[in-house]
Amino acid sequence: MSFAHLWQPLRIGGVEVRNRVFVSGHTTNFGSNNLPTERHVAYHRERARGGVGLIFTEAIRVHPTTLGRSSTIAGYLPESVPGFNRIVEAVHAEGARIFAQLEHSGRSAVGLYARTAPWAPSPIPWATGAAIPHVMTRDDIAEIVQAFRLGACHAREAGFDGLEVHLGHGHLLNQFLSPASNTRVDEYGGSEENRLRLSLEVVRAVREQLGQDATLGIRISGDEFLAGGLDVEDMARITRTIVDAVPLQFVNVSHSHYHASFSLATQMADMSFPSAPFLHVPHRIKQAVPELPVFAIGRIDSLDIAERVIADGIADMVGMTRAHIADPQILRKAREDRAAEIRPCVACNQGCIGMVELNLPITCLVNPEVGREIEWGSETWTHTTKPARVLVVGGGPAGLAAARAAARCGHSVELWEQASELGGQLRLAARLRNRERLGLAVAYFSGELARLGVTVRCRTSTNLDLIRAADFDHVIVATGSQARPQSIAGVDRVVSVVEATEHPEGLGAHVAIKDVEGGWPAAALAEHLAALGRRVSVVTPLGGVSPGITLYSRLALLERLRELGVQVHPLRRIARAERNTLFLVDVITGAEERLGEVTDVVSAGELVSDASLADPLRARGVGVEVVGDAFAPRSALDAIFEGYRAGRRVIPSNQ
Repeated sequence: MSFAHLWQPLRIGGVEVRNRVFVSGHTTNFGSNNLPTERHVAYHRERARGGVGLIFTEAIRVHPTTLGRSSTIAGYLPESVPGFNRIVEAVHAEGARIFAQLEHSGRSAVGLYARTAPWAPSPIPWATGAAIPHVMTRDDIAEIVQAFRLGACHAREAGFDGLEVHLGHGHLLNQFLSPASNTRVDEYGGSEENRLRLSLEVVRAVREQLGQDATLGIRISGDEFLAGGLDVEDMARITRTIVDAVPLQFVNVSHSHYHASFSLATQMADMSFPSAPFLHVPHRIKQAVPELPVFAIGRIDSLDIAERVIADGIADMVGMTRAHIADPQILRKAREDRAAEIRPCVACNQGCIGMVELNLPITCLVNPEVGREIEWGSETWTHTTKPARVLVVGGGPAGLAAARAAARCGHSVELWEQASELGGQLRLAARLRNRERLGLAVAYFSGELARLGVTVRCRTSTNLDLIRAADFDHVIVATGSQARPQSIAGVDRVVSVVEATEHPEGLGAHVAIKDVEGGWPAAALAEHLAALGRRVSVVTPLGGVSPGITLYSRLALLERLRELGVQVHPLRRIARAERNTLFLVDVITGAEERLGEVTDVVSAGELVSDASLADPLRARGVGVEVVGDAFAPRSALDAIFEGYRAGRRVIPSNQ
């Protein structure tokens, strides 16, 4: 496609943006002591260098009650201004524009760091077990209005091109807006007019602070997808009211409410959703405010979809945030007719929002450079002056990443894989229902190896003599892991996840999955087998369903498992079997219960590393590094990171 509509510039108030693609505000956890860092500068510079038109900062917190952790950014601190200014200058130097986003998280803010209770309109926690929030008084409300004003003042001092007030995602202002979270009976609750009062006070205060000529907009949840909450017709009406009351230059339309239900899963829709599943929402808001630029967001992960959004008049700008996390050069590559080199977002949620949930800096399954742009960004690649002959043993995710990185550094690379295809367990996982996009990662890395001239030998068994005879300088062992499930008394054979994935037809009517790790292997297989018509029971000693999967994906997963009739037995271990009955033991009380008519038992998580090549090679004087599951069984996120790192730091043994 020509992407002619995407390349058109757009005027947003007094700001001209060079194209129609933006990166929305998203938490990075790159801050230090609640201040922006050089890590932020490098991260945003990389995306501006890649050609994006507009970048929004992550949520700039306007008040101590919304900090959550030391890695978030406090916009009320005057010390934040110099750091913001460095970010602005870096983005401008690459030809892009950058807007600041002001936010208060309200009841979802974790108060342990700031030693304060979360603030909210009503005493309703966002999730079962979450803190009951402090009900804001009129003085608290007035304080928050002034906090947004101060944040706007600092943003203006920093030189941002525009500013966005966050009214969505179930954050504080959205909590006041929504009848699902606001049960007040004063002038800030009850009627729509009253629930809208705080948002209007905040937006007016920010407008007064910035002046009438500044570019100002709002971010909204165009549909909360929440029982008792606001739907798209409600938000079309509310948006029209705000725009009529306060001069604005744009409306950024998202969706969802930060609530422990399916709604939250839509905010970071993973690969179980189709691409761009919520375009009807910005389209309806555009109809309500046709005179303003309206922005669309939500799993828009390909440029052809983005082009259609603009061409069809659905919205005026398109957010491709996770696509730019995966590949900050996506627009540059498209312009230079290098679309085949675009690194695809697989919508796994593991490196981005999954890390945020753990209070760690974001990264990316397919792009380990995220957050490490200073050391590993696009401008850091240099060809070695002394290329080495490098062998990568194993064509799974770790091996693919290692071979690509070593080849990009200028080394002569061969990859040997014993299977007939590349991809390892990542390729197998892509066979499962709603995990198909993992195959895009395999295809990308395979294409890169071909482009970079890596010699790939599939169906190749590896032994020491062959490696020694080939005279490689350096060997990266990425031979993965092997299933080694513990035996169960009375069970003739415990099947591995790999075998069950490769040959589901060999399984009977009722499959019990023993899950000892709580990640995607058990969950995805359970969903897949249930969709094939099997009765599936998941037995786990863990305290819940798939605790190793980020909440943003788990909430949607639980809905699907429920619809498919998958039964989960938490806090249980399989003690023994008699004929087709499993005896489960409560891990706390020791009480025993029966699970009948079981035809097969599948083990998920009982793996051992396979690095048998490493020590003999070292003994023969060959430089060796072990990566991925061969080092220790973990996730594809870890495997690709370690492979990438190993490929970048190859040093020939003669140097």
